[in-house]
Amino acid sequence: MDEPTTAVDRRGPWGPALLLAAIFTAAACAIVYELLIGSTSAYFLGDSVQQFSVTIGLFLASMGLGSWLSRAITERLLERFIAFELWLAAVGGCSVPVLYLAYLYSGHFRYAMVLLIVAVGVLVGLELPLLTRMLQRYGELRKVLSDVLFLDYLGSLLAALLFPYLLLPLLGAFDTALAAGLLNAAVGLALLAAFWSGLAPGPRRRLLGLGVAVVGGLGLILAAADPLRQRLESDLYTDQIVYSERSPYQEIVLTQWRDDVRLYLDRHLQFSSVDEYRYHESLVHPAMALARHRQRVLVIGGGDGLSVREVLRHPGVERVDLVDLDPAVTDLARRDMRLTRINDNALSRPGVRIHSEDGFSFLQRPHEAYGAIIIDLPDPRDEAISKLYSVEAYRLCLRHLSPGGVVVTQASSPYYARTTYWSIAATMAEAGLRVVPYHTLVPSFGPWGFVAGFSGGGAEPEKVTFDVAGLRFMTPELFRQMLVFPGDMSRPAEVVVNRLDRPLLARQYREDWSRW
Repeated sequence: MDEPTTAVDRRGPWGPALLLAAIFTAAACAIVYELLIGSTSAYFLGDSVQQFSVTIGLFLASMGLGSWLSRAITERLLERFIAFELWLAAVGGCSVPVLYLAYLYSGHFRYAMVLLIVAVGVLVGLELPLLTRMLQRYGELRKVLSDVLFLDYLGSLLAALLFPYLLLPLLGAFDTALAAGLLNAAVGLALLAAFWSGLAPGPRRRLLGLGVAVVGGLGLILAAADPLRQRLESDLYTDQIVYSERSPYQEIVLTQWRDDVRLYLDRHLQFSSVDEYRYHESLVHPAMALARHRQRVLVIGGGDGLSVREVLRHPGVERVDLVDLDPAVTDLARRDMRLTRINDNALSRPGVRIHSEDGFSFLQRPHEAYGAIIIDLPDPRDEAISKLYSVEAYRLCLRHLSPGGVVVTQASSPYYARTTYWSIAATMAEAGLRVVPYHTLVPSFGPWGFVAGFSGGGAEPEKVTFDVAGLRFMTPELFRQMLVFPGDMSRPAEVVVNRLDRPLLARQYREDWSRW
């Protein structure tokens, strides 16, 4: 009979229960760490599908490696199990701060990401076989193994459900990692206290010292989390952060320098108040001028209210439906004085209705026809967003247009993302729309492109006029120039058509921008 088993025996029936509770907690915390690493990596690097695929694959492989390495541990199983629990707390608890530091102050973010994933996976993989071996004398292997795996999977499920609905929205990534680390460490110290008399004096002191160091270190970081996070986030942006919020969907940041207010979603610039009028006038007014009917307008995205502001400048608009997934953005656009000044309090105006839901889901339901549909979404940098740049989405838009209706979308840069831009145009054409590509210069973004699509004949873009007073940028003459593309922004020989079952656009977008 070895020493660890004797220690478990001395706790009577509580010994196995404590160890099973420990593996339940370790599994839950490990999944939280991996979700944090995956989401933080997607936040910094984009391409959420790739980041989570790498995270899950490496984590499972690392668990296998840890299980294989556990065969080398033949004695002092309980001592090693507690040590692994404490090291898991240290690595996982520091994972998000380490990723922020690696991104901001080194060129080795991916290496840090991989090392953290592997470390967490190996430690969890080491724990499972050790626990199974310690519990073998309490029942048949098939029963012990089924109990261990059941609690491991159950802990993983609980963490996977709590992470998006409670932990991340309530605590944020920083505090979630630190709180999970402290929970891991508390479990390790609880095991140490429970089996204290069954361990030799030397290992007891070492484990106690390690546990105190881990709890103390994580506690200090947690106490300094707010100023540390603010410092790290401020280093991500050029200007002073005046507002920051983590919604269930994204990181929302407002910065300001003198009169320049900027909105960032997941670090991606949405607008600069210095030149946003160039973008929004170009997006909205050609479509509104060419639409046969303007009484009802649908805006998908554009939760900042700037596109709605331009729509409401047109006479005859009776109702505007704004569909934006994140209510935190539209709430901010309605209550923050910096934004209400810029958007002319558009989202609180009569006739504007806000729908906090996915644009694709909104389009799948029947609605009264719209004369114009304005798509003001972020670039199709990942598959979740690119579904609204798909053939199926544009066909749904076409279904909701009244006769002579117009749908227009921002389409990224025809210079920096040339293939992406023309792929969006090709996708709209595949959906049955008669497309009119055009572009302009927005200093904050560079050369920028838009694509309008018509539900039928009759519209003549070359003869467009604007019956809106006070435009700062758009003129009929300028719009005719926007229809002409220089050679380095003209349509390439090959483009992709983006479909729901073949979401090629997001990969094309990342490939285009990777060259810059």
